[in-house]
Amino acid sequence: MRLQKKQLKDNIKKNYAFSFIQNIDLTRGIWMIYLASKGMTLTQLGLLETIFHLTSFFMEVPTGAVADIYGRRVSRIIGRLFSVISVIILLFADSFIWFAGSFIITALSYNMESGAGDALIYDTMKEIGQEDQYMRISGNKEMIFQIGSIISFLLGGYLATKSYDMAFVITIVIGMITFLYAFLFVEPTTGKKSSEKSNRTHFFDQLSESIKVLREQKRLGFLILFSQFIMSFVTTVFFYLQNYMKGDGYSEASIGVLYAVTALGGALLAPQVYKIENIIKERGILLFMPIITTLCLFGVALSKWHFMFFIPMALAEGLIFIALGDYINKVIPSENRATILSMASMAFSFFMITIFPVVGFIGDQFGLKVSFFMMAIVGMLLTAVNSWTLLRNKN
Repeated sequence: MRLQKKQLKDNIKKNYAFSFIQNIDLTRGIWMIYLASKGMTLTQLGLLETIFHLTSFFMEVPTGAVADIYGRRVSRIIGRLFSVISVIILLFADSFIWFAGSFIITALSYNMESGAGDALIYDTMKEIGQEDQYMRISGNKEMIFQIGSIISFLLGGYLATKSYDMAFVITIVIGMITFLYAFLFVEPTTGKKSSEKSNRTHFFDQLSESIKVLREQKRLGFLILFSQFIMSFVTTVFFYLQNYMKGDGYSEASIGVLYAVTALGGALLAPQVYKIENIIKERGILLFMPIITTLCLFGVALSKWHFMFFIPMALAEGLIFIALGDYINKVIPSENRATILSMASMAFSFFMITIFPVVGFIGDQFGLKVSFFMMAIVGMLLTAVNSWTLLRNKN
Protein backbone atom coordinates (compact mmCIF):
# COMPACT_ATOMS: atom_id res chain seq x y z
CA MET A 1 0.00 0.00 0.00
CA ARG A 2 2.82 2.38 0.95
CA LEU A 3 4.72 1.43 -2.22
CA GLN A 4 1.65 2.08 -4.36
CA LYS A 5 1.17 5.50 -2.73
CA LYS A 6 4.80 6.40 -3.46
CA GLN A 7 4.41 5.27 -7.08
CA LEU A 8 1.30 7.40 -7.42
CA LYS A 9 3.09 10.37 -5.85
CA ASP A 10 5.83 9.95 -8.45
CA ASN A 11 3.18 10.52 -11.14
CA ILE A 12 3.23 14.23 -10.24
CA LYS A 13 7.00 14.55 -10.76
CA LYS A 14 6.84 12.43 -13.89
CA ASN A 15 4.08 14.67 -15.23
CA TYR A 16 6.31 17.72 -14.83
CA ALA A 17 8.97 16.04 -16.98
CA PHE A 18 6.35 14.76 -19.44
CA SER A 19 4.86 18.25 -19.84
CA PHE A 20 8.30 19.68 -20.56
CA ILE A 21 9.32 17.05 -23.13
CA GLN A 22 5.87 17.00 -24.76
CA ASN A 23 5.98 20.74 -25.30
CA ILE A 24 9.34 20.70 -27.10
CA ASP A 25 7.51 20.97 -30.40
CA LEU A 26 9.62 23.05 -32.78
CA THR A 27 6.78 23.31 -35.29
CA ARG A 28 4.30 25.11 -33.00
CA GLY A 29 5.29 28.65 -33.90
CA ILE A 30 5.99 28.02 -37.59
CA TRP A 31 3.48 25.53 -39.01
CA MET A 32 1.16 28.20 -40.44
CA ILE A 33 4.10 29.82 -42.25
CA TYR A 34 5.42 26.39 -43.30
CA LEU A 35 2.11 25.43 -44.91
CA ALA A 36 1.84 28.87 -46.53
CA SER A 37 5.29 28.24 -48.06
CA LYS A 38 3.82 24.98 -49.44
CA GLY A 39 1.18 27.01 -51.30
CA MET A 40 -1.69 27.02 -48.80
CA THR A 41 -3.85 30.18 -48.73
CA LEU A 42 -5.33 31.62 -45.51
CA THR A 43 -8.67 30.08 -46.50
CA GLN A 44 -7.05 26.65 -46.95
CA LEU A 45 -5.25 27.04 -43.63
CA GLY A 46 -8.61 27.82 -42.06
CA LEU A 47 -10.10 24.70 -43.66
CA LEU A 48 -7.25 22.52 -42.37
CA GLU A 49 -7.76 23.80 -38.84
CA THR A 50 -11.50 23.22 -39.28
CA ILE A 51 -10.80 19.60 -40.30
CA PHE A 52 -8.67 19.26 -37.17
CA HIS A 53 -11.45 20.56 -34.93
CA LEU A 54 -14.24 18.66 -36.68
CA THR A 55 -12.31 15.46 -35.97
CA SER A 56 -11.69 16.61 -32.42
CA PHE A 57 -15.35 17.58 -31.97
CA PHE A 58 -16.70 14.17 -32.94
CA MET A 59 -13.96 12.11 -31.28
CA GLU A 60 -13.50 13.97 -27.96
CA VAL A 61 -16.19 12.16 -25.99
CA PRO A 62 -15.39 8.67 -27.37
CA THR A 63 -11.69 9.13 -26.57
CA GLY A 64 -12.54 10.54 -23.13
CA ALA A 65 -14.66 7.46 -22.48
CA VAL A 66 -11.73 5.29 -23.61
CA ALA A 67 -9.61 6.97 -20.93
CA ASP A 68 -12.27 6.41 -18.25
CA ILE A 69 -12.77 2.75 -19.24
CA TYR A 70 -9.29 1.52 -20.26
CA GLY A 71 -7.20 3.97 -18.25
CA ARG A 72 -5.70 7.44 -18.59
CA ARG A 73 -2.20 5.98 -19.04
CA VAL A 74 -3.26 3.90 -22.06
CA SER A 75 -4.98 6.92 -23.60
CA ARG A 76 -1.87 9.07 -23.11
CA ILE A 77 0.41 6.46 -24.72
CA ILE A 78 -1.82 6.15 -27.80
CA GLY A 79 -2.01 9.94 -28.06
CA ARG A 80 1.77 10.30 -28.15
CA LEU A 81 2.05 7.65 -30.89
CA PHE A 82 -0.55 9.44 -33.04
CA SER A 83 1.32 12.71 -32.52
CA VAL A 84 4.55 11.29 -33.96
CA ILE A 85 2.75 9.80 -36.96
CA SER A 86 1.04 13.12 -37.75
CA VAL A 87 4.31 15.09 -37.77
CA ILE A 88 5.93 12.49 -40.07
CA ILE A 89 3.06 12.87 -42.54
CA LEU A 90 3.23 16.68 -42.35
CA LEU A 91 6.95 16.59 -43.13
CA PHE A 92 6.58 14.54 -46.31
CA ALA A 93 3.15 15.78 -47.50
CA ASP A 94 2.89 18.13 -50.47
CA SER A 95 -0.86 18.43 -51.08
CA PHE A 96 -3.97 19.61 -49.25
CA ILE A 97 -5.31 16.03 -48.93
CA TRP A 98 -2.18 14.76 -47.18
CA PHE A 99 -2.06 17.82 -44.94
CA ALA A 100 -5.70 17.12 -44.03
CA GLY A 101 -4.81 13.50 -43.17
CA SER A 102 -2.04 14.73 -40.88
CA PHE A 103 -4.43 17.13 -39.15
CA ILE A 104 -6.97 14.35 -38.56
CA ILE A 105 -4.34 12.19 -36.84
CA THR A 106 -3.07 15.21 -34.89
CA ALA A 107 -6.61 15.81 -33.65
CA LEU A 108 -6.85 12.21 -32.46
CA SER A 109 -3.56 12.61 -30.59
CA TYR A 110 -4.93 15.70 -28.83
CA ASN A 111 -8.19 13.88 -28.08
CA MET A 112 -6.41 10.96 -26.43
CA GLU A 113 -4.44 13.36 -24.19
CA SER A 114 -6.95 16.16 -23.53
CA GLY A 115 -9.15 14.47 -20.94
CA ALA A 116 -6.73 11.76 -19.89
CA GLY A 117 -3.74 13.86 -18.82
CA ASP A 118 -5.52 16.13 -16.35
CA ALA A 119 -7.72 13.27 -15.11
CA LEU A 120 -4.64 11.10 -14.47
CA ILE A 121 -3.02 13.73 -12.25
CA TYR A 122 -6.16 14.95 -10.46
CA ASP A 123 -7.22 11.40 -9.59
CA THR A 124 -3.65 10.61 -8.52
CA MET A 125 -3.78 13.56 -6.10
CA LYS A 126 -7.26 12.59 -4.95
CA GLU A 127 -6.11 9.05 -4.17
CA ILE A 128 -3.18 10.28 -2.06
CA GLY A 129 -5.34 12.96 -0.38
CA GLN A 130 -3.75 16.04 -1.98
CA GLU A 131 -6.45 17.23 -4.39
CA ASP A 132 -6.63 20.59 -2.56
CA GLN A 133 -3.13 21.27 -3.93
CA TYR A 134 -4.22 20.79 -7.55
CA MET A 135 -4.22 24.50 -8.52
CA ARG A 136 -0.66 24.91 -7.20
CA ILE A 137 0.52 21.72 -8.95
CA SER A 138 -1.27 22.77 -12.14
CA GLY A 139 0.45 26.15 -11.94
CA ASN A 140 3.85 24.49 -11.57
CA LYS A 141 3.09 22.20 -14.52
CA GLU A 142 2.05 25.20 -16.62
CA MET A 143 5.32 26.94 -15.71
CA ILE A 144 7.32 23.92 -16.90
CA PHE A 145 5.09 23.69 -19.98
CA GLN A 146 5.90 27.32 -20.81
CA ILE A 147 9.64 26.76 -20.33
CA GLY A 148 9.32 24.05 -22.97
CA SER A 149 7.48 26.58 -25.14
CA ILE A 150 10.32 29.09 -24.81
CA ILE A 151 12.80 26.53 -26.13
CA SER A 152 10.38 25.46 -28.89
CA PHE A 153 9.70 28.99 -30.14
CA LEU A 154 13.32 30.17 -30.04
CA LEU A 155 14.86 27.05 -31.56
CA GLY A 156 11.96 26.40 -33.96
CA GLY A 157 11.98 29.99 -35.20
CA TYR A 158 15.74 29.93 -35.72
CA LEU A 159 15.72 26.56 -37.52
CA ALA A 160 12.88 27.75 -39.78
CA THR A 161 15.18 30.43 -41.18
CA LYS A 162 17.63 27.64 -42.11
CA SER A 163 15.52 24.55 -42.79
CA TYR A 164 11.91 23.69 -41.98
CA ASP A 165 12.76 19.99 -42.39
CA MET A 166 15.28 20.11 -39.56
CA ALA A 167 12.67 21.51 -37.16
CA PHE A 168 10.26 18.71 -38.10
CA VAL A 169 12.85 15.91 -37.79
CA ILE A 170 13.92 17.04 -34.30
CA THR A 171 10.25 17.24 -33.27
CA ILE A 172 9.72 13.64 -34.45
CA VAL A 173 12.70 12.39 -32.40
CA ILE A 174 11.48 14.21 -29.28
CA GLY A 175 7.98 12.84 -29.91
CA MET A 176 9.32 9.28 -29.83
CA ILE A 177 11.02 10.00 -26.49
CA THR A 178 7.72 11.33 -25.09
CA PHE A 179 5.88 8.24 -26.35
CA LEU A 180 8.29 5.93 -24.49
CA TYR A 181 8.22 8.11 -21.36
CA ALA A 182 4.41 7.83 -21.16
CA PHE A 183 4.79 4.13 -20.22
CA LEU A 184 6.30 5.18 -16.84
CA PHE A 185 3.03 6.50 -15.37
CA VAL A 186 1.04 4.45 -12.83
CA GLU A 187 -2.75 4.27 -13.21
CA PRO A 188 -4.68 5.45 -10.10
CA THR A 189 -7.61 3.28 -8.99
CA THR A 190 -9.82 6.31 -8.20
CA GLY A 191 -12.60 6.55 -10.77
CA LYS A 192 -11.59 3.26 -12.39
CA LYS A 193 -14.51 1.36 -13.91
CA SER A 194 -15.15 -2.30 -13.16
CA SER A 195 -14.95 -4.67 -16.11
CA GLU A 196 -18.19 -6.53 -15.48
CA LYS A 197 -20.09 -4.88 -18.34
CA SER A 198 -19.29 -4.98 -22.02
CA ASN A 199 -17.18 -2.18 -23.48
CA ARG A 200 -20.16 -0.98 -25.53
CA THR A 201 -22.37 -0.76 -22.43
CA HIS A 202 -19.54 0.95 -20.55
CA PHE A 203 -19.26 3.61 -23.23
CA PHE A 204 -22.95 4.52 -23.33
CA ASP A 205 -23.24 4.43 -19.53
CA GLN A 206 -20.21 6.70 -19.29
CA LEU A 207 -21.68 9.15 -21.79
CA SER A 208 -25.14 9.29 -20.19
CA GLU A 209 -23.70 9.69 -16.67
CA SER A 210 -21.46 12.55 -17.80
CA ILE A 211 -24.35 14.36 -19.53
CA LYS A 212 -26.42 13.94 -16.36
CA VAL A 213 -23.63 15.57 -14.31
CA LEU A 214 -23.53 18.56 -16.69
CA ARG A 215 -27.32 18.96 -16.51
CA GLU A 216 -27.28 18.94 -12.73
CA GLN A 217 -24.22 21.20 -12.42
CA LYS A 218 -25.19 24.41 -14.28
CA ARG A 219 -22.13 26.25 -12.94
CA LEU A 220 -19.89 23.51 -14.35
CA GLY A 221 -21.39 23.96 -17.82
CA PHE A 222 -20.93 27.74 -17.65
CA LEU A 223 -17.29 27.49 -16.57
CA ILE A 224 -16.54 25.04 -19.39
CA LEU A 225 -18.15 27.21 -22.08
CA PHE A 226 -16.62 30.41 -20.70
CA SER A 227 -13.05 29.09 -20.53
CA GLN A 228 -13.15 27.33 -23.89
CA PHE A 229 -14.52 30.39 -25.72
CA ILE A 230 -11.76 32.66 -24.37
CA MET A 231 -9.15 30.03 -25.25
CA SER A 232 -10.50 29.67 -28.80
CA PHE A 233 -10.20 33.43 -29.39
CA VAL A 234 -6.61 33.58 -28.12
CA THR A 235 -5.63 30.42 -30.04
CA THR A 236 -6.99 31.87 -33.29
CA VAL A 237 -4.93 35.04 -32.81
CA PHE A 238 -1.87 32.95 -31.88
CA PHE A 239 -1.95 31.04 -35.18
CA TYR A 240 -2.88 33.84 -37.59
CA LEU A 241 -0.43 36.25 -35.95
CA GLN A 242 2.36 34.14 -37.50
CA ASN A 243 1.21 35.04 -41.02
CA TYR A 244 0.29 38.60 -39.99
CA MET A 245 3.80 39.30 -38.72
CA LYS A 246 5.42 37.49 -41.65
CA GLY A 247 3.44 39.78 -43.98
CA ASP A 248 4.76 42.78 -42.05
CA GLY A 249 8.33 41.68 -42.77
CA TYR A 250 9.20 39.90 -39.53
CA SER A 251 11.33 36.74 -39.82
CA GLU A 252 10.45 33.36 -38.34
CA ALA A 253 13.17 33.94 -35.74
CA SER A 254 11.57 37.25 -34.67
CA ILE A 255 8.17 35.58 -34.40
CA GLY A 256 9.79 32.83 -32.32
CA VAL A 257 11.24 35.46 -29.96
CA LEU A 258 7.79 37.05 -29.48
CA TYR A 259 6.21 33.70 -28.64
CA ALA A 260 9.15 32.82 -26.37
CA VAL A 261 8.72 36.08 -24.43
CA THR A 262 5.01 35.29 -24.11
CA ALA A 263 5.84 31.80 -22.83
CA LEU A 264 8.34 33.28 -20.35
CA GLY A 265 5.60 35.55 -19.00
CA GLY A 266 3.35 32.50 -18.73
CA ALA A 267 6.05 30.56 -16.87
CA LEU A 268 6.46 33.39 -14.34
CA LEU A 269 2.71 33.86 -13.92
CA ALA A 270 1.65 30.22 -13.62
CA PRO A 271 3.00 29.49 -10.08
CA GLN A 272 1.36 32.71 -8.83
CA VAL A 273 -2.14 32.00 -10.16
CA TYR A 274 -3.39 30.49 -6.89
CA LYS A 275 -2.23 33.65 -5.05
CA ILE A 276 -3.99 35.91 -7.57
CA GLU A 277 -7.12 33.78 -7.29
CA ASN A 278 -7.06 34.18 -3.50
CA ILE A 279 -7.25 37.97 -4.01
CA ILE A 280 -9.71 38.48 -6.89
CA LYS A 281 -11.63 35.18 -6.50
CA GLU A 282 -13.65 33.39 -9.16
CA ARG A 283 -15.89 36.38 -9.90
CA GLY A 284 -12.88 38.64 -10.50
CA ILE A 285 -11.36 36.17 -12.95
CA LEU A 286 -14.65 35.78 -14.83
CA LEU A 287 -15.13 39.56 -14.92
CA PHE A 288 -11.68 41.00 -15.65
CA MET A 289 -9.99 38.44 -17.92
CA PRO A 290 -12.45 38.87 -20.84
CA ILE A 291 -12.05 42.67 -20.58
CA ILE A 292 -8.25 42.36 -20.80
CA THR A 293 -8.55 39.93 -23.73
CA THR A 294 -10.90 42.23 -25.67
CA LEU A 295 -8.79 45.37 -25.12
CA CYS A 296 -5.71 43.47 -26.31
CA LEU A 297 -7.61 42.30 -29.41
CA PHE A 298 -8.22 45.94 -30.35
CA GLY A 299 -4.50 46.53 -29.83
CA VAL A 300 -3.56 43.65 -32.14
CA ALA A 301 -5.96 44.95 -34.81
CA LEU A 302 -5.19 48.68 -34.65
CA SER A 303 -1.74 49.27 -33.17
CA LYS A 304 1.57 49.56 -35.00
CA TRP A 305 2.99 47.45 -32.16
CA HIS A 306 0.30 44.80 -32.59
CA PHE A 307 2.52 41.94 -31.41
CA MET A 308 3.03 43.56 -27.99
CA PHE A 309 -0.68 43.25 -27.22
CA PHE A 310 -0.60 39.50 -27.75
CA ILE A 311 1.52 39.00 -24.62
CA PRO A 312 -1.01 40.21 -21.97
CA MET A 313 -3.80 38.50 -23.94
CA ALA A 314 -2.02 35.15 -23.71
CA LEU A 315 -1.25 35.70 -20.00
CA ALA A 316 -4.93 36.34 -19.26
CA GLU A 317 -5.83 33.13 -21.10
CA GLY A 318 -3.19 31.21 -19.11
CA LEU A 319 -4.65 32.45 -15.82
CA ILE A 320 -8.13 31.35 -16.92
CA PHE A 321 -6.81 27.94 -17.97
CA ILE A 322 -5.23 27.20 -14.58
CA ALA A 323 -7.84 28.72 -12.24
CA LEU A 324 -10.96 27.49 -14.03
CA GLY A 325 -9.34 24.09 -14.55
CA ASP A 326 -9.18 23.80 -10.77
CA TYR A 327 -12.79 24.93 -10.31
CA ILE A 328 -14.01 22.48 -12.95
CA ASN A 329 -12.09 19.47 -11.59
CA LYS A 330 -13.42 20.05 -8.07
CA VAL A 331 -17.03 19.45 -9.11
CA ILE A 332 -16.52 16.53 -11.54
CA PRO A 333 -16.94 12.98 -10.15
CA SER A 334 -13.71 10.99 -10.66
CA GLU A 335 -15.39 8.24 -12.67
CA ASN A 336 -16.60 10.84 -15.22
CA ARG A 337 -13.58 13.14 -15.16
CA ALA A 338 -11.89 12.25 -18.47
CA THR A 339 -15.20 12.17 -20.35
CA ILE A 340 -16.36 15.59 -19.08
CA LEU A 341 -12.93 17.15 -19.63
CA SER A 342 -13.15 15.80 -23.16
CA MET A 343 -16.54 17.49 -23.48
CA ALA A 344 -14.78 20.73 -22.53
CA SER A 345 -12.31 20.17 -25.35
CA MET A 346 -15.28 19.40 -27.58
CA ALA A 347 -16.68 22.86 -26.78
CA PHE A 348 -13.30 24.37 -27.70
CA SER A 349 -13.38 22.53 -31.02
CA PHE A 350 -16.90 23.79 -31.73
CA PHE A 351 -15.81 27.39 -31.17
CA MET A 352 -12.71 26.89 -33.33
CA ILE A 353 -14.78 25.34 -36.15
CA THR A 354 -16.93 28.47 -36.07
CA ILE A 355 -14.22 31.13 -35.67
CA PHE A 356 -11.04 29.93 -37.39
CA PRO A 357 -12.19 29.46 -41.02
CA VAL A 358 -14.17 32.73 -40.95
CA VAL A 359 -11.09 34.65 -39.79
CA GLY A 360 -9.02 33.01 -42.55
CA PHE A 361 -11.60 33.79 -45.26
CA ILE A 362 -11.94 37.43 -44.18
CA GLY A 363 -8.14 37.63 -44.01
CA ASP A 364 -7.86 36.44 -47.62
CA GLN A 365 -10.50 38.92 -48.80
CA PHE A 366 -9.75 42.03 -46.73
CA GLY A 367 -6.58 41.35 -44.73
CA LEU A 368 -5.93 39.95 -41.26
CA LYS A 369 -6.13 43.44 -39.71
CA VAL A 370 -9.84 43.49 -40.59
CA SER A 371 -10.25 39.93 -39.25
CA PHE A 372 -8.70 40.87 -35.89
CA PHE A 373 -10.79 44.06 -35.67
CA MET A 374 -14.02 42.12 -36.25
CA MET A 375 -12.96 39.60 -33.57
CA ALA A 376 -12.43 42.53 -31.19
CA ILE A 377 -15.94 43.88 -31.91
CA VAL A 378 -17.48 40.45 -31.23
CA GLY A 379 -15.35 40.14 -28.09
CA MET A 380 -16.52 43.56 -26.87
CA LEU A 381 -20.19 42.64 -27.29
CA LEU A 382 -19.79 39.28 -25.53
CA THR A 383 -17.72 40.84 -22.74
CA ALA A 384 -20.48 43.41 -22.14
CA VAL A 385 -23.08 40.62 -21.86
CA ASN A 386 -20.78 38.59 -19.56
CA SER A 387 -20.09 41.60 -17.29
CA TRP A 388 -23.78 42.52 -17.08
CA THR A 389 -24.72 38.93 -16.22
CA LEU A 390 -22.06 38.59 -13.50
CA LEU A 391 -22.83 41.96 -11.89
CA ARG A 392 -26.57 41.27 -12.00
CA ASN A 393 -26.38 37.71 -10.68
CA LYS A 394 -24.65 37.56 -7.30
CA ASN A 395 -24.72 33.74 -7.38
